[in-house]
Amino acid sequence: MKKFVTLFTDSYKELKSVRTITTAAMFAAIAIILGMFSIEIGHVVRIGFSSIPNKLTAYLFGPVVGGIFGGTLDVLKYLIKPTGGYFLPLTLVVVLADVIYGFMYYKKPLSFWRILLASFLVTAVCNVILNTMCLSVLYGKGFWAILPARLVKNLVMWPIDSFIFYSLAKALEALGVLSTIRRFSAAGVK
Repeated sequence: MKKFVTLFTDSYKELKSVRTITTAAMFAAIAIILGMFSIEIGHVVRIGFSSIPNKLTAYLFGPVVGGIFGGTLDVLKYLIKPTGGYFLPLTLVVVLADVIYGFMYYKKPLSFWRILLASFLVTAVCNVILNTMCLSVLYGKGFWAILPARLVKNLVMWPIDSFIFYSLAKALEALGVLSTIRRFSAAGVK
């Protein structure tokens, strides 16, 4: 339990660094650009890769920064490019997803199995169950009516998203980008 609390307190301390906020802002810009290239299939299925910066932020700065980043970015992306109606519970699901990623990645070595597990948890809990419930309420469609398409899409994308994030994170680690960001951000935390 102490490690769990320490994980959140350490992540909270990251918020005190202007460098962390600046880095998160750059990741937000990347996420907004990636969000412009998502593919929408009706109102209930969207395929895109704008979650990669969310995962990187959660990995580098933890669940607190990740959750705040995810919620803020979700609102910002909606303001820039509104798709459908805005629904606060959908933003809260994004916050939960980024907290899960932060809990699974922060201050831990990235392995393909850890990424696969974290991605599965977010896919099952956030994407399939909670988002489908939110979309059901938002669009007035039955939960069981929209679940099959969302389930198939998420099951197909789960290993693909995991592999893409793993490959990208390992490439950024090998190039020294992630360690540079960590050093740069840690220099501002006291």
